[in-house]
Amino acid sequence: MIPQYEVYAIKYAGVTKKESDNFIYNDHHDVDMDLDFFIWVIKHQDKIWLVDLGFGEEEAQRRNRKLIYKIDDALKLIDIDHTAIENIIITHMHFDHVGNLEYFPKAKFYLQDAEISFATGRNMCHSCLSHPFNVKDVIQMVQNVYKNRVVFIDGTKEIAPGISLHKVGGHTGGLQIVRVHTERGWVVLASDASHFYRNKLEKNPYPIVFNIGEMMDGFNLLDELASSADHIIPGHDPDVLTRYPHPNLKLAPFVAVLHKEPLL
Repeated sequence: MIPQYEVYAIKYAGVTKKESDNFIYNDHHDVDMDLDFFIWVIKHQDKIWLVDLGFGEEEAQRRNRKLIYKIDDALKLIDIDHTAIENIIITHMHFDHVGNLEYFPKAKFYLQDAEISFATGRNMCHSCLSHPFNVKDVIQMVQNVYKNRVVFIDGTKEIAPGISLHKVGGHTGGLQIVRVHTERGWVVLASDASHFYRNKLEKNPYPIVFNIGEMMDGFNLLDELASSADHIIPGHDPDVLTRYPHPNLKLAPFVAVLHKEPLL
């Protein structure tokens, strides 16, 4: 029997941008639009998988983002000790997904071959592609390669019963999404394959993109892998915290329970 995992989205930071910053095509009604930063936790009994690592205080200040919780405090919200985590999925290596590597001394990191090649290769000579990366994070990940702490994925792979990784590219050279079996069916953590619900629904890509064609194909793959549209979780949409239930009222602004049916 395939395990039924618990899945949580934890908001650790936020920023307010203009709507035009979030869509390649816009209708010129350039209003303010909030963008949330999440990490995700997959849990079954005493087994924990962390998806992405966020960023820390230094990067928040450098990029003018509002850091609400450091990574260790964010995980404490659902009673997880960061030092005990052994398995971490890195969807891609942008600054807001692969910071805080030093907080996880026991972990192995699951990463696409294509992503580390992208982050260390010739495309980083172009500032429009290198800007979302923090070179310190990239160097730390390379160091972890030499410590045998990186598990490389080439395309699609089931890494545990009921958890599989799927390369989509598009946003970066090796972005991957995560498919998880839950009590309500197959949930797909889209990460930046779709920043907002609207990116996928309107077929309107996020402007930070390496390959638009791959991003558009990624929208279709999300539909193929998820049990329904309600099982697709975008990477930065504040609506995630209003659509899904919460562990308790105190955590309502910060934690969404994704393995339960949406409220709306």
